[in-house]
Amino acid sequence: MNNAEQIRVRNARTGDIAAVATLMQPLVEQRILLGKDLVELYRAVPELMVAVDADDRVIGYGALHVMWEHLGEVRTLGVAEGWLGRGVGHRLLDALEAHAIELGLTQLFCLTFETEFFSRHGFESVGEDAQLVEAEVYAELLRSTDEGVAEFLDLARVKPNTLGNTRMLKRL
Repeated sequence: MNNAEQIRVRNARTGDIAAVATLMQPLVEQRILLGKDLVELYRAVPELMVAVDADDRVIGYGALHVMWEHLGEVRTLGVAEGWLGRGVGHRLLDALEAHAIELGLTQLFCLTFETEFFSRHGFESVGEDAQLVEAEVYAELLRSTDEGVAEFLDLARVKPNTLGNTRMLKRL
């Protein structure tokens, strides 16, 4: 059995959060991911999926956050350095997309430095001036205190955290 066959994606559990936080740390230090406090990670458990190896060790993670009736965001997608290039990220993203479809979402958003990876999965870059939602939905989303929503809307207050990232969108 090769390594790809040993990878399994499942819903995260509270017991996975310490491993997720440890795996996130190098990406946070490289400013590829925004850091999250443990309390935020525990709160996100229902949104998180993890990739695990044959021994059920967490080797990757990703979250699906519902933003609106038709719109979700792929958040916090990362893979352990030793597992890069082995299909872990692809499996996680495929599982997150399948979950999005189950929830009735028709569009997925991400904010990323990894444009080639997301492009291979059908995501397309969207410009700064792109109108991604109807005016009424935009007005409702402006009420959100969620930083990811602010990033989606490309609000000026989140620009310092998103410099160099690309906003990408996929229609499911």
